[in-house]
Amino acid sequence: MTHDSGQASEDTPGREPKAPRASAVTLSQQIMKLIDSAAGIAASRHAGGVVVTASLDQMSFLHPVHVGNVVFVHASVNDVGRTSMEVGVRVEAEDVVSGRRTHTSSAYLVFVALDEHGRPRPVPPLEPETEQERRRQAEAKIRREIRLARAEAIRRQRGDAEVRG
Repeated sequence: MTHDSGQASEDTPGREPKAPRASAVTLSQQIMKLIDSAAGIAASRHAGGVVVTASLDQMSFLHPVHVGNVVFVHASVNDVGRTSMEVGVRVEAEDVVSGRRTHTSSAYLVFVALDEHGRPRPVPPLEPETEQERRRQAEAKIRREIRLARAEAIRRQRGDAEVRG
């Protein structure tokens, strides 16, 4: 390993001194963006390809995330249709001093898998292995029925041939 003094010399072009602001970075990300990213990765892994967010079905904020907390975002596919998937997301905040984790929010998002032409494509079936996974799948089926019934009720109210969302 070599030690670099950080000083520019005549034989190292492009090594002019820089102010700290020239390389300073600020990262900022909203919890909802983290949720969508984690859910999208889980959906993409299950589908084996490109997916798009079709809807945010439900978002519950249970406790605040405090400045200084470490945020953990867990996402898993709960159920699948022919081309769509529901992904459940659990957000936890950890107090770095005590190590205590608090469940701060939950969300359910629906994704659609796309083929190379941007059209919906079939996704693999889901095989739950644990009782918790079977419970999540059963609850996801209920949420899907509610989404479809809500869309149909809106369609009837509007008299439209098709309602999305």
